[in-house]
Amino acid sequence: MTEMTIAQDTPVLVAIDIAKARHEVLIAVPDKKRRRRLTVLNSLADFNRLVTALKEYGRPVRVAFEATGNYHRVLAYHLATAGFEVKLVSSVALARTREALNNSWDKNDPKDAQVILHMMEIGNEQFYHDPLVQGTNDIQELSKTHDIVSKSKTELWHRVLTHYLPLYFPEADRFHRSSRSDWFFAFLERYPSPHIITAMGKDAFTTDAWDVVGRKVAKERLPGDIYETAKSSVGLPAAPDSDAISMFRLVLGEGRSLIAQRNQIEARAVALLKDLPDYQLLTSIPGIGPINALTILAEAGDLRRFGHHRQFLKFCGMDLATIQSGTFRGQTKLSKYGNARLRRTLWMAGQVAILQRTNSFRDKFERYIAKDRQNTHLRRKAYTAIAAKMARTVHGIIKHGEPYRPFFEG
Repeated sequence: MTEMTIAQDTPVLVAIDIAKARHEVLIAVPDKKRRRRLTVLNSLADFNRLVTALKEYGRPVRVAFEATGNYHRVLAYHLATAGFEVKLVSSVALARTREALNNSWDKNDPKDAQVILHMMEIGNEQFYHDPLVQGTNDIQELSKTHDIVSKSKTELWHRVLTHYLPLYFPEADRFHRSSRSDWFFAFLERYPSPHIITAMGKDAFTTDAWDVVGRKVAKERLPGDIYETAKSSVGLPAAPDSDAISMFRLVLGEGRSLIAQRNQIEARAVALLKDLPDYQLLTSIPGIGPINALTILAEAGDLRRFGHHRQFLKFCGMDLATIQSGTFRGQTKLSKYGNARLRRTLWMAGQVAILQRTNSFRDKFERYIAKDRQNTHLRRKAYTAIAAKMARTVHGIIKHGEPYRPFFEG
């Protein structure tokens, strides 16, 4: 009776090689040597056919696959909502295992499904966190869209700095202070060439530009300073109605649109997360604002699933690794086999934290570089140590449910 119960509880193993249009499925049923192969198209009818076939076994089902772009997300959601246990396999581990099993780098979809099944049999799997099932899909989409918009805005600003301003108003660059402000794009859109400014006269320009400049310190001096700069500008005298100026204004309009989109996403993120306890805990840490907190919650999900901070560090790719063979021992450095967006966010949060006056991050940084403050290699190691400390702090406050306390570890 006991043997029968154990056999009945043994799960059916399902290995899936994900592709854009079709997925190769390999099914291993306990007590059956022959493995079943299926080809599942990326369609609802085939998904339902697969779910029905797996339920007919009358056993628990464990499914594993390699994450492939976003193509695995839909199939994984249908399998998870059907009640099956869904797992991931590491892309790096899959490649190394395939080479070891086949003594070759040769790769094809059916062979990959066989390797995934082998990794399931030896227990080499990872937890799969489905954003829609776990309720983090909205947060993740906000975070990723904000990242896309920010990169697009930065790329556009570089085009303005390296192409348009050197041609038409090289001296205007010194009036720009922050990439988050819209006023400079609005000003250039109104006055793309210094010759447009000087043609107006100083008083007329000051009156016309007053509302464009916005709220600035010493605002009454700024239009006059811009006018005097425009008088001695070396910019090309392009006509205001020329196609060249029209293209410049088109790019500036796109930049203003991206700034508005970014601000809208940030406002929505704050409105969505402000009452979330984890968000409030994260924003209590120096260097972590709304967007950094949004990215951490979107990419890491529930940090309580990491039993120890070392697991979270490894998830971020911030665990230490050393290449060693025989008497050779390489330099110990970050493995970087982890979530790159999380790693970048923690690094940026650490950079902000050490610029603030009093917190344990700045104290650690100062102690780290005290031996030689001009040593760039030592400073780089200090930045890495601060990012790792940021990761440990993030995991600690979420796990214990207490806000950040400066110098608590002391």
